[in-house]
Amino acid sequence: MARIPTICPFCGCGCNFYLVTEQNRVVGVEPSPGNPVNKGMLCAKGWNSYEFIHSPKRLNTPLVRKDGALVPSTWDEALGLVASRLRKIQSESGSRSLGFLASAKVSNEENYLFMKMARAVFKTNNVDHCARL
Repeated sequence: MARIPTICPFCGCGCNFYLVTEQNRVVGVEPSPGNPVNKGMLCAKGWNSYEFIHSPKRLNTPLVRKDGALVPSTWDEALGLVASRLRKIQSESGSRSLGFLASAKVSNEENYLFMKMARAVFKTNNVDHCARL
């Protein structure tokens, strides 16, 4: 069994823990007792944070809708589609018609960059955060 130090992916607090692996498969987590952020404790999300890694329901490729059905796509195709549709909405209905919802699963710095993209590129202040919902 191996223990790999990491940071919890579920919020921006920065709690540390170890991923416990067995035969190259994550099988659990252990708190990091010396970490000043979480002081050896984890919330319910932290304790269960590894369960999605090997889930058969986990998406591991982008999906796009074609003829009414979701089909696997490349990242280039999916991101290109999103960008073109956002630009179309912006040009037809104005920047105030766009809204962006940030994530609790990324760092504060990544959310800041997301907000800057919404404001600088798409000229909208309609930015919110899912942790507030």
